[in-house]
Amino acid sequence: MADGVEPSTVTDDTAAGEVDGAREAEGTAVSEGIVVEAAGLDPIDTRTILRAGGPRFVVNAGFPVLFFYAGWKLSGLLLGVLLATTVGVGAYLYERHKERPGLVARLALAFVLIQGVIGLAFGSAKVYLAQPVILNLGLGLVFLVTTLRGKPFAGQFAEELYPFPPEVKESETFKRVFARVSVVWAVYFLLRSIIRLYMLGGSIDAFVVVNIVTGFPIIAGLMSWSVWYITRFFRRSEEYGWALADS
Repeated sequence: MADGVEPSTVTDDTAAGEVDGAREAEGTAVSEGIVVEAAGLDPIDTRTILRAGGPRFVVNAGFPVLFFYAGWKLSGLLLGVLLATTVGVGAYLYERHKERPGLVARLALAFVLIQGVIGLAFGSAKVYLAQPVILNLGLGLVFLVTTLRGKPFAGQFAEELYPFPPEVKESETFKRVFARVSVVWAVYFLLRSIIRLYMLGGSIDAFVVVNIVTGFPIIAGLMSWSVWYITRFFRRSEEYGWALADS
């Protein structure tokens, strides 16, 4: 052989190198797993998060209106209010049963109860339906104000989709990404509220259609974008990018 190198020697060295490379890769994977666990972070998977949190968010935020409309059409204001309230209570109890934070469910329950009392007191379906529109308008302003104050409101809903540890919530990465997400949601809530207030001046049927069209489809899209953007932002950050596994 040229240069005095035996074939068996080359083969043995190559095999040894491959074994060492495999062991190194395995060690790296194990160490990455330890790092993730030590950081208090589970691997983030966008689809998993959406499957876990998306349906719950839609039920808590959208179903009360749909059940109110069905009850109102079938019998009148009283049945509509009772059905919507039942949905709100059921969603809250389910979240408590699963031992989840249930922030959205708690807010939805509190508002559905207040909304029902006011709607029945005025005896008006439009008054009943106007309340969540005004709430959304206020919510949009809250998203903007809290972002300007450095404590973006979108971060309060983080526990609904992913259990961020307290130290992560205090990080600059967390505050920056949720500030941007908060602004996007603020614009959505404000524009949707203005459109729905305008439609409420017409027929309730038209209002419900607009409520559905500007509700679930857009919320689903925004939720998908929010989760994608947040996970992407964290993975590219200097603080936590090294600690997060790929989806």
